[in-house]
Amino acid sequence: MIPGTTVNTLSVAPVMPAPFGVKKAHHEQAMKIGKPLFKGMAAMKDGSKPDFISSDCPLGGHHIAQGFEVNQLGTPELLHPLSLVAKAYGLK
Repeated sequence: MIPGTTVNTLSVAPVMPAPFGVKKAHHEQAMKIGKPLFKGMAAMKDGSKPDFISSDCPLGGHHIAQGFEVNQLGTPELLHPLSLVAKAYGLK
């Protein structure tokens, strides 16, 4: 409902459960599992690339940003959803 914005939402967990997915030994597998999410977030409905990516989970957000980098999908800024709302209203 913020004028001039387009939101592309995806409801997919980007990584495995934290105790497993954050370990170095499983990072490659977590990136593979998250690939559909990364690609979905990189493809806006109008064909443009996102300016920002966001997740309410800090760890998930960083995995999404890594997924964008590893898959060469661009480098949109990573912000928490509430930070995006604050930015949209000029509060941050």
